Amino acid sequence: MIIDIHGHYTTAPKALEAWRNRQIAGIGNPSEMSKASGLQIGDDELRESIESNQLRLMRERGLDLTIFSPRASFMAHHIGDFQVSSTWAAICNELCYRVSQLFPDHFVPAAMLPQSPGVDVATCIPELVRCVEEFGNVAINLNPDPSGGHWTSPPLSDRYWYPIYEKMVEYDIPAMIHVSTSCNACFHTTGAHYLNADTTAFMQCLTSDLFRDFPTLRFVIPHGGGAVPYHWGRFRGLAQELKKPLLKDHLLNNVFFDTCVYHQPGIDLLTRVIPVDNILFASEMIGAVRGIDPETGHYFDDTKRYIEAAHVDADERYRIYEGNARRVYPRLDAALKKKGI
Repeated sequence: MIIDIHGHYTTAPKALEAWRNRQIAGIGNPSEMSKASGLQIGDDELRESIESNQLRLMRERGLDLTIFSPRASFMAHHIGDFQVSSTWAAICNELCYRVSQLFPDHFVPAAMLPQSPGVDVATCIPELVRCVEEFGNVAINLNPDPSGGHWTSPPLSDRYWYPIYEKMVEYDIPAMIHVSTSCNACFHTTGAHYLNADTTAFMQCLTSDLFRDFPTLRFVIPHGGGAVPYHWGRFRGLAQELKKPLLKDHLLNNVFFDTCVYHQPGIDLLTRVIPVDNILFASEMIGAVRGIDPETGHYFDDTKRYIEAAHVDADERYRIYEGNARRVYPRLDAALKKKGI
C-alpha cells in the first residue's frame, strides 16, 4: 500500500475561493461578511474536483491513499481576526471531510486550525476536537507563523503552544508543521517561506528540550525538511556545541520528514542522510510545483518515481510507503485495520 501523507485540497470548486473573497471583503463590516450558510457546494461538484484531479493522478501513479487537508496557502491565518479564521477553518475542514466520505478508500482528513496572530492557541482546541471526534481526522496542520512571514509567535518550544500539544498527545495525533501564504515581500510563499519554516521548526526543536516534556509528541516536517538533510552535519555540530544529545536520541523519536522533494538527487540525499524510519512518502500533488520536468519528461511532483529509483531495499521502501505512516499516524492505522487492511 502506498500512503501519501501530504495532500491538500488545491482543486476545490471555485465557489470556495469566491466565498473567501467575500469574507475578506467584509472584514470590518459585519453586515457585509459572508455567512457560512452562504456557501453551497454539492457532492457532484466535489466528486468532479477530485476525480479529474487528485484521484486521476493517484491512479496513474499507483498511489492508494492520501491524508488530505485544506489548501495550505489558503489558510492565511494573518487575515482578519480569530472569528474570521474560525469560520474559514470550519468550512475548509468540512469540505475535506466530505471528500473523505465520498472517497473513503482513497482520502483520510487532516485538519487546519483556526489560528490567529496574537490569540491564545487554546482557542483552536474546539475545532481540533470536532475534527478528530466527529470527522475522524488523523492529524493536524500546525502553522508556526500565523503572521504570514513576520514570525511574531513564540518558537514551537515555548509553553505558548502547550495546549495544542497536550491535545495532540491525548488524541495520539501528529502535526505537520506547515506555514501558509507569506505576506512578507522578502519571502516567496512556496520557494522561500515554506522551506524557511521547515528549517526553522527543526532548529527550534533542536535548541529546546520540548520532547522531554512531551515524549510522545510527533511532528512531520514537510518538503523533505527544508535545508535539514543538506546541512545535517551543521545541525549535528550545533547540537554538540549546545550540549544536546545525539540527534538520533534528541529529535528522531519525534520528528519525521516527508518526500516532497522534486528531483532524484534530493531524494537520494534524503534517504542517505536521514534514517529510513523517519521518512514518510508524500507528493503534495497539484501543489506548489505542478509542471513537467524537461529533464525527465515526468511531473516534478511524481515522487514515487524517485523512491523507486532510490538506493533503498524492499523493506526500507515498504517503511517509506506505508509502515512509517501507520506508526506515526496511529489513528490512520486503526482505521485501516478496521477495514481489514
